[in-house]
Amino acid sequence: MNTIENIIKLALFEDSGLGDITTECILSKSLPGIGVIVAKEPFVLAGIEVATRVFKLLDPDCELNSSFSDGDSIKKGEVFFKVHADLLSLLKGERVALNFLQRLSGIATLTRSYVEELSFENVRLTDTRKTTPGLRSLEKEAVRAGGAFNHRMSLYDGILIKDNHIAVAGSIKNAVDAVKNRTSHLMKIEVEVSNFDEVKAAIDAGVEVIMLDNMDYDQMAEAVKYIKGRAVVEASGNVSFETLNKIAATGVDVISCGALTHQAKSVDMSMRINTA
Repeated sequence: MNTIENIIKLALFEDSGLGDITTECILSKSLPGIGVIVAKEPFVLAGIEVATRVFKLLDPDCELNSSFSDGDSIKKGEVFFKVHADLLSLLKGERVALNFLQRLSGIATLTRSYVEELSFENVRLTDTRKTTPGLRSLEKEAVRAGGAFNHRMSLYDGILIKDNHIAVAGSIKNAVDAVKNRTSHLMKIEVEVSNFDEVKAAIDAGVEVIMLDNMDYDQMAEAVKYIKGRAVVEASGNVSFETLNKIAATGVDVISCGALTHQAKSVDMSMRINTA
């Protein structure tokens, strides 16, 4: 949560760290107020805790009320967030709270649509590292709110040998051997492959996870048949709403989809503020 608090503080400073000229001219003294956030379209909620912390940082004595949690479906016209706070804090926090809620709920909403479209219950849908710089932890939490899973959080918590690693090492075997010699036996090794020869090399190297990168459906099905349960099979690249089930039908175990974060559209909502 310290990381999230730092993100919020940066957002607040960006917006009003040097002052809020308009509000400070209009309000000559502290006055209590009420702010409610209203949905202007249906969506899947994400970021409720972040919005709460925005107003708590501005006014530690504020009172917040919401019967909704991340992952809940919000209807158009529904009031899903209410806060009693100093009017200056409400006006300063309005845009920041909305920015977080709109962006994160957009990710959760898009993710939910993918999850509901996926017809294969045994296939796991995950995100990628294609996130907004500085917002990864929040955006990956929004993916979970939408019902999908997280891939590795960063470069520190999962081994993924990609094409450039292989190029540097000279071969898949060299790259895998180097990793095995320098990491714990508890860490799984994943290798990205783009053709059948590389699939065979990855299996021969004894990796636990194989990522089929940008392969067509026939190539993926052939690879799955060859791997035959000897490694977890992940499909990546060219994943869209239209291709999702076609990829799943090839027999892969995991589909990683960067679109969940980098193609998400912010949802529409507004905040109404009145004196208490």
